Amino acid sequence: QVQVVESGGGLVQPGGSLSLSCAASGNIASIARMDWYRQPPGKQRELVASINWGGGTIYYADSVRGRFTISRDNAKRTVYLQMNSLKPEDTAVYYCHTDWVRDTAGQEIYNLWGQGTQVTVSS
Repeated sequence: QVQVVESGGGLVQPGGSLSLSCAASGNIASIARMDWYRQPPGKQRELVASINWGGGTIYYADSVRGRFTISRDNAKRTVYLQMNSLKPEDTAVYYCHTDWVRDTAGQEIYNLWGQGTQVTVSS
């Protein structure tokens, strides 16, 4: 079964750093792109950062540009989100997402989400 699993959330003080990981597992043949979304308490889910699996095309939301860095390890099928200079408004559940995966049997899977990991920025 193809899935994406996040790890690395936690509690950090303002100005601190955290690193999130998202590992794609299963019989994967291809992945188009992987994204990090977040959902703050009482708010809608929003796109934070995105990276294209093949070409390295990267997107950042204005609210995190310059503070967050998305990267990938193709061999490990893992995407990372390094978060620096964290602010209380970064508090949210962070979700890993991919819009398209093809497994080794040729099955295409769309809109795959992880279970989320909590990031809390508080003193």
